[in-house]
Amino acid sequence: MKLSEFDFQLPEELIAQKPISVRDQSRLLVLDKLSGALEHRHFYEVIDHLQADDILVVNDSSVFPARLYGAKKETGGSVEIFLNHEIGDGNWQVIGKNLKIGHTIIFANSSLEAQILSKKDETYIVKFNLFGAEFFEEIEKFGAVPLPPYIKREKGTNLEDKNRYQTVYANEKGSAAAPTAGLHFTPELISKIQQKGIKILHVTLHVGLGTFAPIKTDNIEEHNIHSEFYSVESNVVEQIIQAKQIGGSRIIAVGTTSARVLEHIFREKSEETKKIKNDKTAKLSGWTKIFIYPGYKFQCIDGLITNFHLPKSSLLMLVSALAGSENIKNAYKVAIAEQYRFFSYGDAMLIL
Repeated sequence: MKLSEFDFQLPEELIAQKPISVRDQSRLLVLDKLSGALEHRHFYEVIDHLQADDILVVNDSSVFPARLYGAKKETGGSVEIFLNHEIGDGNWQVIGKNLKIGHTIIFANSSLEAQILSKKDETYIVKFNLFGAEFFEEIEKFGAVPLPPYIKREKGTNLEDKNRYQTVYANEKGSAAAPTAGLHFTPELISKIQQKGIKILHVTLHVGLGTFAPIKTDNIEEHNIHSEFYSVESNVVEQIIQAKQIGGSRIIAVGTTSARVLEHIFREKSEETKKIKNDKTAKLSGWTKIFIYPGYKFQCIDGLITNFHLPKSSLLMLVSALAGSENIKNAYKVAIAEQYRFFSYGDAMLIL
C-alpha cells in the first residue's frame, strides 16, 4: 500500500491556529461508515448520535509542559528541547538539535540541569538532576506547552494554550501532545451523556511527539511506528468484555489514542485479555506499537470520535481502516469545501 494514497491538498488557512471560544461549539462531521453518508452538526449534538448503553472510552492522559528552553553550560548557546518520554531515574528521551554528548543544559531561574548522555537518530537521552514529583513541579514553572509544529506561536505558549491544549478529564500526567479528540468535551456535555445512560470509561496512553513524525517509507507496511506507554485498569477491560458478550452496546473510542489502546489489548489471541480472564484484578500496562491501516480487522471498537488528520499520517490511515479509504477521501473533500477547521485545534468527526 503506497503512501501517496493518503495524500491530500489542504489550504493553509484551514489549519486551526487557536481553539474555538467554547469547546463543544466546534463543528462535527458525522460519517456513516456503511453508507458513506455525511451529516453536518456541532459537537454538542454528538449526544444525538449516541445511544443508551453505548460505551465511550476516553484517554485521560494529561499534557505536561514538555517544551524547555535553556542554554549550554559550556558555551552559553541557547537550546530548545522537547521531552518525549521518561525512561526512569531522571533519564528522558528528548528531541533537540546540535546537542553534544557530555555537555550540560541549564535553565534560567531554575535549579534544574540536564546532562546529555547519548544520541540516536533525531533523539537524545538526557539525565536530569531532579525526577519524580520534584521534576514535574520544576518544569511547571518555566516549561511551555509542546504545541504541534503547524500551530505557529512566538517563543513559548500563551495562557489560553495552557488551559485549552488539555482535556477537561485529563488526570494522568505524561503526554507530550494532547489526545485532541477529547478537547471538544465540556463537563456539562459529559454530564448529559452520562444521564442518557452512556458509560464513559478511561484508559491512559501517553502521547509522544512521534505522533507528529511523518511516514517516510513509500510502502507504508515498512514504516516503523513509534511506541507509546499505556495503562488500563482491569475493571475497564472487564466491562468492555461483558458488553461485547451481551451485545447491543457499541464501543466508541474518543480519539485514535484510545482506539490504539483498545485494539492493542483486544487484538486476536491477545496476552492482555488472557491475563484479565485469569486475574480479574490485573492492571494492564506496557508499550504499544500497533499500526492500523486499511485491511486491518477491528477487534474492539465500533465507532470513533476524532479530529481531521495530517496528510500521509498514521492517524489518517487508522481512520481510513475504520471507515474505508474512499469514505474518508470523500469526507475530507467535503470538509475542505465546507471550510472545516483541521488538526489539533480543529473540528471533529464522528464515525459510526
